[in-house]
Amino acid sequence: MPIFDFLAGQFIDVIHWTDDTRDTMVWRFEREGHEIKYGAKLTVREGQAAVFVHEGQLADVFTPGLYLLETNNMPIMTSLQHWDHGFRSPFKSEVYFVSTARFTDWKWGTKNPVILRDPEFGPVRVRAFGTYTVKVADPALFLREIVGTDGAFTSDEVSFQIRNIIVQEFSRAIAQSGIPVLDMAANTADLGRIVAEEISATVAAYGLTIPELYIENISLPQAVEKALDDRTSRGLAGNLDEHMRWRAAEALGAEGGAAAAAMGTGLGAGLGMQMGGAMAQTGPWGARPAPAAAAVPPPPPPVEHVWHIAENGSTHGPYSKARLGRMATEGGLTRDTMVWTQGQDGWMRAEDVAELARLFTVMPPPPPPGV
Repeated sequence: MPIFDFLAGQFIDVIHWTDDTRDTMVWRFEREGHEIKYGAKLTVREGQAAVFVHEGQLADVFTPGLYLLETNNMPIMTSLQHWDHGFRSPFKSEVYFVSTARFTDWKWGTKNPVILRDPEFGPVRVRAFGTYTVKVADPALFLREIVGTDGAFTSDEVSFQIRNIIVQEFSRAIAQSGIPVLDMAANTADLGRIVAEEISATVAAYGLTIPELYIENISLPQAVEKALDDRTSRGLAGNLDEHMRWRAAEALGAEGGAAAAAMGTGLGAGLGMQMGGAMAQTGPWGARPAPAAAAVPPPPPPVEHVWHIAENGSTHGPYSKARLGRMATEGGLTRDTMVWTQGQDGWMRAEDVAELARLFTVMPPPPPPGV
């Protein structure tokens, strides 16, 4: 360090911290040799706390306000230094600023399905994901238990551990709740509250608290969702024969005007054949030959999937596959975009869905790191 910078540092008497990174939880105030000038001004803003560490020992914690660092407002530091009231020399301490504001939109999710016993369907597997917020409740305990001597501690360094705690407690809570799978969507608020209460004691040992925890989605495996859809369809269909005819007519109508015209032509031809058959059955002398076997109607065409997209904690859609292809060309859909369609077992990366993976074959993947 140049001599002029060092000398300028000796006259710095304002200690403060401003942060615009939105993910820094703890920041250490850097001074040459950790030397703090006696009588310096300490500014602690709202949403912050300042922790003084003297010779490896936690000394004082300052809440928001403006402080003049003298013996009369630093009782613990004074006892550690054994100062007399007339002592005016600098002292060496480390100052850690701790953000006490809420850190929002932290995400959690079950990596593997949770097996539970449903009162209606028996053993089933479910997945879930959501968001939560974190707040430092005890700066001194958080510094002692988690941060240590890290001079720039970010949220990524603790979010993975908290996410594991949430998933563990969610798995236990949902398995013991006894709530039927079909009623879970109506009870996500209660489940989130139960999970937040269960993990509060664990995270409190880190000096943290979880003010909010949200369950955004609870999904079943694809095979179970398909069975539920089929069951719902049978319940809505009523007369299965009429339902199949309605679906065939809807599928033909979706093809556009040409298909509608062709359908009309086919219906006309069918009516003509029916009239001719009726005349042939009656005959000129009223004779009725044996009726011919009725033709089996063709099965309905496959229904095209529509897709939903999850971005920044919200969902939008649905989009057709053709629309997703245009979005992939324009950059609105990437390989890592989370997508979901009816019957799919939870949210998946677009690249991991066989039906959508072909949309990215025309473009090369991103280069590997370091190339």
